[in-house]
Formats: sequence, C-alpha cells, structure tokens
Amino acid sequence: MKLTHEKAIELHGFNNLTKSLSFNMYDICFTRTKEEREAYLKYIDEQYSAERLTRILQDVADIIGAHVLNIASQDFEPAGASVTFLVSEAPVENPASEIFEESPGPLMESVVLQLDKSHVTVHTYPEYHPDEGISTFRADIDVSTCGEISPLKALHHLIRSFETDVMTIDYRVRGFTRNKDGYKLFIDHEISSIQNYIPDDVIELFDMIDVNVYQENIFHTKCKLRDFDINNYLFGYTKDKLSQKEVDEITERIKLEMDEIFYGKNIV
Repeated sequence: MKLTHEKAIELHGFNNLTKSLSFNMYDICFTRTKEEREAYLKYIDEQYSAERLTRILQDVADIIGAHVLNIASQDFEPAGASVTFLVSEAPVENPASEIFEESPGPLMESVVLQLDKSHVTVHTYPEYHPDEGISTFRADIDVSTCGEISPLKALHHLIRSFETDVMTIDYRVRGFTRNKDGYKLFIDHEISSIQNYIPDDVIELFDMIDVNVYQENIFHTKCKLRDFDINNYLFGYTKDKLSQKEVDEITERIKLEMDEIFYGKNIV
C-alpha cells in the first residue's frame, strides 16, 4: 500500500505510531597535556551547559509543535549535563503537505502538529584517553513522538546546533495505527534514507553510509567529516607551533579516532 497524505490522516481513532530519532554527535580534540585536557573539558562544559541545551531542546519542541509540560535539567561534576523535556500533543490545524515529504525540516519556524506521550532528551559525555592526547565530547539526543510528524524534521536544527566531527543517526517507527477501513499502517510516511532530511550543503561536508532495514522500518545513517584541517583539532594553538613529525603523528591519531567512532570498532 503506497502512502499518500490523504491516506495517512484518514485514521480510525488517533495516530499512535511511535517515531524515535536518536542523534549522536562527537567532537574530537587533541590535548597533549593534562592542562590542555582540563581546559578543553571546561570549554565543552561552558559551550554545552544545561542552560544552552535547554534552549536547543526548546527550539526542537517548537519545530515539532510540542507543548512542553516539564523540564528537568542538571549540570554534573566534574563534567557533563542532561536535559529532559516531557511534551504533550498540540492540535492539528491544516498541516502543510510538505511535513510528510522527505526533506530537511526548518531551523526555527514553528510547526504545529499532533504529538502525545512524547519526550525530548539530551545527555552529554566528555571523555578522554588515559594516556593523554585524545579528548572527545559526545552528545546523545533523543526525540520520540506519537502523531503525524516525524521527529526527523528536527534533525536539520540539531545538526546546526552542534559542532561535530562524526554523527550517527537512528530512526525507527514502532507499533501500528489503522486507517478508517481498519487496514494497519506500520508507517505513515514515505522514507528511503535519513539523508533526505539533511540539507545538501551539510551532506557535502560528510562521508555518509546508510544501513537500513526497510521491512522493519529501521533506518541508520553515519557521517564523518570529509575534509581534514588539523588546526580544528588543536586546542589553544595552531600547527605552526609543531614540527612536521608532530603534525603527522597527531593527524594519524585523530584520523584513527574518527575512523573507530565512525565504523564502531577498534582498528589495530
């Protein structure tokens, strides 16, 4: 059964499909001393404090048209932060047809659509190698909705909100709803790839791989920055302060770190 906008909204009862987006971003930095590492972690904590993460999630709630019922936020010691939004449905009033299309969502415009029993969360994880050298920062964002809009419409804004070297994105539709004739719908919109929800200018920056299980409505995309500039991975100085040997060694370590995160395995 090919989905159309009309079929997707002619339901028996309400739309109780659960659509879940998990967005993981990684920032990598070379910190050759304890002092550099501590300075980097302090910078990350300031850049991605609970206060700023709350603002980002508020924007996400606006984009997906959610009413925020409750906010729980916490900065942790020595590092990291968490923010959780509980959101409820908003009424559907003449939804635009493009919300059902595979296209990037808005950055800050408000889209009012139906949601119920939904949540938006973000957790951050600063981390570093025990032998010095590599420090990483990971942010995990989850957007789970019940209703017509896909949380993938918030992906564009999330990507723009974080500086990222590697991204992994998962999207899954669970459960089923029925049309007015009782026919089960296990998904209510067409989707072939998460990449279709990412703007072209962002796609140009990354090497991307899809791993999709279409019959199970499971979609996975991972992204790694295509161009490499070592200056973007040094904290507090530039490569002109290093010897060529140091530049080569640091470049190798950073690229290895990115590859291991991208492929999800240790590379010997």
